[in-house]
Amino acid sequence: MTQALLQIQGVAKRFTLHHQNGVELAVLGEANMEVRAGECVVLDGPSGMGKSTLLKMIYANYRTSAGSIWIRLPGRAPIDVTSASPHELVRLRKESIGYVSQFLRVIPRVSALDVVAEPLLDDGDDSPEILQVARSEAGRWLTRLRIPERLWHLPPATFSGGEQQRINIARSMIKPRPLLLLDEPTASLDLENAQTVIDLIREASARGAAIVGIFHDVHVGDAVATRRINVADFRTKE
Repeated sequence: MTQALLQIQGVAKRFTLHHQNGVELAVLGEANMEVRAGECVVLDGPSGMGKSTLLKMIYANYRTSAGSIWIRLPGRAPIDVTSASPHELVRLRKESIGYVSQFLRVIPRVSALDVVAEPLLDDGDDSPEILQVARSEAGRWLTRLRIPERLWHLPPATFSGGEQQRINIARSMIKPRPLLLLDEPTASLDLENAQTVIDLIREASARGAAIVGIFHDVHVGDAVATRRINVADFRTKE
């Protein structure tokens, strides 16, 4: 069996409620899981169980209260996200971890085409040749996700919620990365666009990406899952 690309060991998360006299809210305790290349692990459990919190800790948007999160890439030294330097985290996010969040956050006034193309511009290389190739690929993704060409040169902040989410998906998936985190990527999409996202996830899995996802739509989760984990099993007993 191949080595796990993502390994979570004893991860816990507690939030300190400073406006409630420092009361601590325990969200996760003793989370342990592994994800290998080609797997799509779907996180199950009711709202409030810590599914999104776990994804955010893998991406290092949240600090863990305990435990380790190892990223093990072939040919590279393992990195523990919980103790990685800012430089290491920037590199991981740029090269190794794709993250589709529930919200699109982009620089104002940047066109949708350039928002999607940006991950393909290595180290900020925006030479005319590189930029042309990146924009061409971005256009292919926008077409596949049914963003009308008349919108490509407008800033996504002006788009509908569903259009913004498709921009989010295109930007996060256009560059193949070994690890892909999906936080309800189809929440604002109609059936046709949700099916396109299912196809994209399956393609990423087929090329060997390790995927961890949360899906409000049971149909989508069933369509992409190779394995399921109930996050309720990670709840602290405190």
